[in-house]
Amino acid sequence: MIVLLLGSGGREHALAATLAKSPKLTRLIAAPGNPGIARYAELRDVSVDDLDGVVRLATDEKVDLVVVGPEAPLVAGVVDRLKAAGIKAFGPSAAAARLEGSKAFTKELCAAQGIPTAGFRRCRSGEEGHAAIDAFGAPVVIKADGLAAGKGVTVAMTLEEAHAAVDDVFAGGFGEAGAEAVVEEFMEGEEASLFALCDGTTALVFGEAQDHKRAYDGDEGPNTGGMGAYSPTPILTPALVEKAMAQIVRPTVKAMAEAGAPFTGFLYAGLMIEANAPRLVEYNVRFGDPEAQVVLPRLKEDLLDLLVAAVDGQLAGRKATFKSDAALTVVMAANGYPGAYEKGSEIRHLAEAEARHDVTVFHAGTTTDGERLLANGGRVLAVTATGADVREAQARAYTAIDDIDWPGGFCRRDIGWRAVARLEE
Repeated sequence: MIVLLLGSGGREHALAATLAKSPKLTRLIAAPGNPGIARYAELRDVSVDDLDGVVRLATDEKVDLVVVGPEAPLVAGVVDRLKAAGIKAFGPSAAAARLEGSKAFTKELCAAQGIPTAGFRRCRSGEEGHAAIDAFGAPVVIKADGLAAGKGVTVAMTLEEAHAAVDDVFAGGFGEAGAEAVVEEFMEGEEASLFALCDGTTALVFGEAQDHKRAYDGDEGPNTGGMGAYSPTPILTPALVEKAMAQIVRPTVKAMAEAGAPFTGFLYAGLMIEANAPRLVEYNVRFGDPEAQVVLPRLKEDLLDLLVAAVDGQLAGRKATFKSDAALTVVMAANGYPGAYEKGSEIRHLAEAEARHDVTVFHAGTTTDGERLLANGGRVLAVTATGADVREAQARAYTAIDDIDWPGGFCRRDIGWRAVARLEE
């Protein structure tokens, strides 16, 4: 099969490395890709936002399947465009991608289906937002309704912070994503991520992980797209996973099908766990980043085979199984991230890190200048290691990080702390 992979981040590097293992794969093309993806794929300089260019590329290359990595082209309708051109594509339609493209849409679906989640108010103006904050009190959560690259959420611990966050949304701080806002009840508990592979009717469990959203050690600092993750996560026991699938994921898939927008693709449920009960924080309609970098290395099955089955509506009776080993990834970000960050700093000695046992370095925001590897994004590398347990994986990941010479970047030094603490209890 000829496969076109859309995207250029760490998630797409992990997808490329996993797809490359399939005996069914004859050619892998990536657009636009990155230097890490180039090890597995032919790169094409086509932006994921250029839907005409994507369709043209897939047509010219006689692609059998397009795999869409990031959320923006999904919400923009790239799958619809490809299917209209007679090209198979893995990912949800624009109508189904509203589960991530509009937080208000998802909250209202949850309310209609009785899916456990936080109480909320949909706000179309700053005045409505401020009134909702006064009703909920603090702490409270303010979310820009649309896509904001993982940064449109404020967990406000004070009323002052909450009101400022609403002002920021409606002052255009998140562009079109801030046309509306959702103000939510603050949920206590521990967050975890559950992934499902869906074909419009069937939803298979596709691993779980725990992400670290805050920029700095001790879960301090601003929210980011994710500073590290590990899989599996002890809090998501098999019984709790089944409860989340039965109460949250499967009712959502059923409701979307009944609404005429069947969901095909990866459905990523961010969960809040308290007293052994899951509640939905939010959905993403694609694989997580950096969660893909810890779930995919543990996958036993042929990923390409499963993706084709999903597109063809043939997941019934299938399952995805994973190695018992733990995987942990640490994101190395450019100084200043998630605010204004530096570009162009040189990264050295990556080969030493990659030569270590059970270590893979996924490129997330890199470029090359001759033989030099340069930072070209906010989140730049994801250093992933596997081990018998999360403590071993953590030690291997940080040993590899210490090999890398990159004064222009930083990382958290406590990724996986919850799981390690549980091992020591």
